[in-house]
Amino acid sequence: MAVCYLIIIDGLGVGAQEDAHLYGDEGSNTLGHVVAQTRCRLPELGKLGLGNIIPLDTVPPVAEPLAAYGKMRERSPGKDSTTGHWEIAGLQMEQPFPTYPEGFPNDIIEKFCRLAGVGGVLANKPASGTAVIEEFGKEHQETGLPIVYTSADSVFQVACDVGTVPLQTLYKWCEIARKEIMTGEHAVGRVIARPFEGAPGSFRRLSDHRHDYSLKPPRPFLPGYLQEKGIETISIGKIVDLFAEEGFDRSLRTRSNAEGIEKIREIMDVVRSGFVFVNLIETDQNFGHRNDTPGFAGAMVEIDRAIPGFLDRIQPEDLLIITGDHGNDPAMPSTDHSREFTPLLVYPADIAERKELLTRNSFTDIAVSVCHFLGVENPFPGESFLSKEINTHN
Repeated sequence: MAVCYLIIIDGLGVGAQEDAHLYGDEGSNTLGHVVAQTRCRLPELGKLGLGNIIPLDTVPPVAEPLAAYGKMRERSPGKDSTTGHWEIAGLQMEQPFPTYPEGFPNDIIEKFCRLAGVGGVLANKPASGTAVIEEFGKEHQETGLPIVYTSADSVFQVACDVGTVPLQTLYKWCEIARKEIMTGEHAVGRVIARPFEGAPGSFRRLSDHRHDYSLKPPRPFLPGYLQEKGIETISIGKIVDLFAEEGFDRSLRTRSNAEGIEKIREIMDVVRSGFVFVNLIETDQNFGHRNDTPGFAGAMVEIDRAIPGFLDRIQPEDLLIITGDHGNDPAMPSTDHSREFTPLLVYPADIAERKELLTRNSFTDIAVSVCHFLGVENPFPGESFLSKEINTHN
C-alpha cells in the first residue's frame, strides 16, 4: 500500500506559455520574477530540482536532484483555478468558462436582485477584491446593497460587510446565484462569497469565511474516480471547493499555508494508503493578486522550509508530486492570473521515466500518472511520466 501526495502551490508559474499573448500575459514568469526581485533562497526545493526547471539566480541547478523535474503545459482554454485543477484531475476542457470583461449583463443582475430580494447591486465590473471593497465599502454599509464583481477569471463574486449583511445571508445569495442564475451559457467556474469587516480606509477581507461555490465536475475526474475504485481520497485546503465538495472521503479546510503544511505532516504521520490532494493558497490569494512580490517570496520560503519535514515522513513506497495550477506574477501590472507553464517535481526521482521530464503536453499527465502509480485503469487523456516498471500499489 502507498500514498500519492499531490501538492499545488497556487499561482506558481515558471514562464509564459506559447499562447500567453492571447491572454495579455506576454513576459509573465511568476517564479523567475519573484526570485530575481527578492533574491530569496529556496535550498530545499532546489535540492528537489526546482532550479533545474528554469534559470533562477539564487536557486541554482543541482547535478543530482532528489526529484524528477519538468514543466506542465495547460491545454484547456483559461487560466483560472477551476480550469487548472480540473485539468490536473484529468478534465481537459474544449470551451472556456464564460468571463465578463464588461461586467455582468443586465438580465443577470436583474434576476439576482429579484431572487435575492435586494434593490440593486454595487460595482458590477472586473476588479481587484481589495480595491472594489475600498471603492464601494462605505456605500455598501450605508445602503446594504451587495458588491457584485468579477475578474479576468470566470467568477461571480459577492462581497458584503458582515456587520451589514449577516454571513448566512451572503451565503444564501451566493447559493441562489450558483443554482439558479449562473447556469447554462452563464455557468461560471465559481461563485464566491467574499465577506469583509471594518471601516472605510481599514476594510479587511475575512478569508477564513470565504466560500467558493464551484460547478460540479463532469465524471470521470481523478478524486471521484479513485473514490469509486475504493481508494481513500483526502483534500487539504480549498481543493474540495473547486470540485463542488465531490470526490473526497475527508476534507481538511485550512486558513493559511502554515495550517496546510501542518495538516500535510499530520496526514503523513497516519495515512498509509490513498490519494492526498493539497492546495497551498497564500502565494496566489494573499500575494499574487496583490502584486506583493516580497510576500510571495516569503510564502515560498515557508513552503521550502517545510520540505525536509515532508521528506522525513514520506514512506519509501510513496509518491510526492509538486506543481502549480496557473501563474500569478506579482511583478506584472495585472492583478489577475497569468497563462504560464507550471513546475513539475516528482519525488523520488527514480520513480519517474527519466530525471528530466521536459515539458509535458497537458496537466492531465498528472491524473494519468496518479492512476499508473495507484494501479488502477486510466480513463484520462495524456501520458504517464512514471517508470513503466514501477510496482502497482492498489
